[in-house]
Amino acid sequence: MYYIGIDLGGTNIAIGLVDDAGRILHSDSVPTVKERHWSEIIRDMADLSKKVVADAGHSLEEVAAVGIGCPGTIDKVSGVVVYSNNIVMDHVPMAEEFRKYIDLPVFLENDANAAALGEYAVYGEGADSFVFMTLGTGVGGGIILNGKVWSGFNGAGAEIGHQTLVFGGEPCTCGRKGCLEAYASVTALINQTKAAMEAHPESMMNEYAAKHGKVNGRTSFECARAGDPAAIAVRDRYIEYVAEGICSIVNILQPEILSIGGGISREGETLLVPIKEYFAHNDYNKHMAKTDIRIAKLFGDAGIVGAAKTAETGMAE
Repeated sequence: MYYIGIDLGGTNIAIGLVDDAGRILHSDSVPTVKERHWSEIIRDMADLSKKVVADAGHSLEEVAAVGIGCPGTIDKVSGVVVYSNNIVMDHVPMAEEFRKYIDLPVFLENDANAAALGEYAVYGEGADSFVFMTLGTGVGGGIILNGKVWSGFNGAGAEIGHQTLVFGGEPCTCGRKGCLEAYASVTALINQTKAAMEAHPESMMNEYAAKHGKVNGRTSFECARAGDPAAIAVRDRYIEYVAEGICSIVNILQPEILSIGGGISREGETLLVPIKEYFAHNDYNKHMAKTDIRIAKLFGDAGIVGAAKTAETGMAE
């Protein structure tokens, strides 16, 4: 059986045709252009879904259901995006609107929860408790307990990026100050890099950014590898922010596995080793079995696979 998995992001709409083993048969993406009216975005989602299925050599008659991972607070029962601030939506009937174009069952999930479900389904090893942390434009997260997404009694839970890291600190997109997202997202890393570049005009980060046409999440990591002191300071401080957030998550939940995804996770051991070292010294638990902290393996495919698994789970319930 096949499922359409849609990962709706602030930059791109990524869609794949996925089988029940979590394998993506074919995928494609288009720019979201998030400033548009939501109805135009949903139309593009449907159009690309049809194209992906056709390009995979299949037909919509072979598809059981559609899953959509969307940023924001989701009412999974009604298929409504109650609120999203990254892609501005307020009580948008996404499932109903999508079915105007493709008449299939549609199931919605928060995008980070969907990504967590995807990573868990393929690489979770059947753990009873699993946390997925995404470091991207924001800091997202998903919690899997006993094989199911946990999102609180009202669907708004597991927003791990909005734990307070610094009281009264940097402003966050949610309207609060000092959230982990304001320090540990790639957006925050870029801001930290820019500040260091301004303070240290001699830093090779300035040359690197000029060569690549912009400052991105790799700027400090690449220049740190080359030995640039300012870049090393940015990278190390950023990793500490991430690690401190992980300590708080683990202290509360003590999950079997915590998996780190998102674009910056491609740094692999460069990111993971210092996080584990920091965690070893700051984890509350000194005597019992420890959480297995690891780098996610699905990378950018987690959202698509998780959205498809959302559809599969929805059909089974």
